[in-house]
Amino acid sequence: MTELTKLTIAEAREKLAAKAFTATELTEAYLSAIDSANEKLNAYVAVAHDKAQAMAKASDEKIARGEAGALEGIPLGIKDLFATQDVHTQAASHILDGFRPKYESTVTANLWADGAVMLGKLNMDEFAMGSSNETSYYGPVINPWRAEGSNADLVPGGSSGGSAGSRSGTPVRGRDRNGHRRLDPPARRLHRHGRHQADLWSLFALGHGGLRLLARSGRADCARRARCGNPSEIHGVRR
Repeated sequence: MTELTKLTIAEAREKLAAKAFTATELTEAYLSAIDSANEKLNAYVAVAHDKAQAMAKASDEKIARGEAGALEGIPLGIKDLFATQDVHTQAASHILDGFRPKYESTVTANLWADGAVMLGKLNMDEFAMGSSNETSYYGPVINPWRAEGSNADLVPGGSSGGSAGSRSGTPVRGRDRNGHRRLDPPARRLHRHGRHQADLWSLFALGHGGLRLLARSGRADCARRARCGNPSEIHGVRR
């Protein structure tokens, strides 16, 4: 069912609501795409097969009950910058080997509350300090694109190279912080609780566009868009 991975988020939401396919079928299509391409692209540092399947099953049950959230059953890849409870979270570093936090970042908690399905953790520059995704402990992400008339390897950009590589080479949406053709909530609305990166970043974080969601088109393809919540209502936010 490779055609499922070609749908935009909006199209997938509409077809899930119409029961044209199930969240489980959609998730399995994405997991198959990741498994077939990730060895070459190195876009994912961890693929959460069991968790994704369980979350998709739960989404199918909510859709059947008429309780679907805004992103119910939509599979997403999560940048390794964000803490995900009991799932690999190392900011693509060696110093955090084996770290599986017992808490969830505010950003990802909001996604799960709206029914999104986690496919796994995406590669990145170590602690988000880089612009080419060549500093990851797990090795560089391979850009599937080539310049016209050349077969030379190209970098995917960074620090969210995993998001870019997965989006370009295997149509898997990725949650990241910077990049192209993504939806930009104001930086001041981005919760920092559960986001792992070098302390230096706090000096210039507000100078960037904040968290963005990869989408197939430039229109408002994500039901949540900039709904990151009110920072005054959430703990762990640095001002």
